[in-house]
Amino acid sequence: MSYRLGSQPSAPGPQVIIHGGAGATLKSKGAVSPLRESLHHIVHKIYEHLTQGMPALEAVVRGCQMLEDDPQFNAGTGAVLQSDGQVRLSAALMDGHTQTFSGVINAQRVQHPITLAQFLQTQNDRVIADVGTVELARELHIPLYNPITPQRLQEWVNECKDGALMNLVSEMGTIGVVVRDIQGHLAAGTSTGGKGGERIGRVSDSAMPAGTYANDCAAISCTGIGEDIINECLAARIVVRVTDGMTLAEAFERSLAECDQRGRDLGAIGLDAQGNIAWGHTTEIILAAYCTNNIIGDTLPTA
Repeated sequence: MSYRLGSQPSAPGPQVIIHGGAGATLKSKGAVSPLRESLHHIVHKIYEHLTQGMPALEAVVRGCQMLEDDPQFNAGTGAVLQSDGQVRLSAALMDGHTQTFSGVINAQRVQHPITLAQFLQTQNDRVIADVGTVELARELHIPLYNPITPQRLQEWVNECKDGALMNLVSEMGTIGVVVRDIQGHLAAGTSTGGKGGERIGRVSDSAMPAGTYANDCAAISCTGIGEDIINECLAARIVVRVTDGMTLAEAFERSLAECDQRGRDLGAIGLDAQGNIAWGHTTEIILAAYCTNNIIGDTLPTA
């Protein structure tokens, strides 16, 4: 078995699990400590909000915003650049209680694409792309924002020196948040800057039900190679299996085994209606942290 699984049993109160991407390995062991510190801080803040009664959907948005603001991750500030040197951001949000999906694709000049997805939850048109995201940000009086960091710009410049830009697959990837609130309602959110160096107009899994899905039975956020996640329709597949009677752990094991057999590079985190937590990945690592019963754990390397 080359895929990896993990889980935590249900506990009283709310639960939350977040991720900051999945991949082969961290480039340096020194990266582990700041990543763990950031993930633990964010997951604990979300957990505190939930214990104070914050609804699942709002807690997911708050968590995604904090991860989008952390340049260690490929979402929001610090997202990778595409082939033309621009940053285009995609994000999705799904309320499991109402089973409502919303998202934005290739948004530019915004700080928090998840905020646009949140607004679209109550609209008739719930997934918009490109110029539509610019118009929506203007409508909501959201100020223009430049998410490009010097590090990401330098990475792009270095790749351009050879005259052939390859995918700048970052060691940190897509971010995601999945929660269960004190009412037992589930929600999931995902946000990404894409692969980096990709063809202009490429659409990731993050703003599709393939990468983000939730209902009253389970909620899932995915990370990894977007095309692989789309091919498997992974988030929706796991949720459907739980809905049809599998346990969350069983749904993860069967789905990840299938992905592994087909050579997919991906990972996922999830929660079910009973508060069970699960994660799985075919990649070497997944950067995830969770909090249940006021206890924080993570999936990061120990050394």
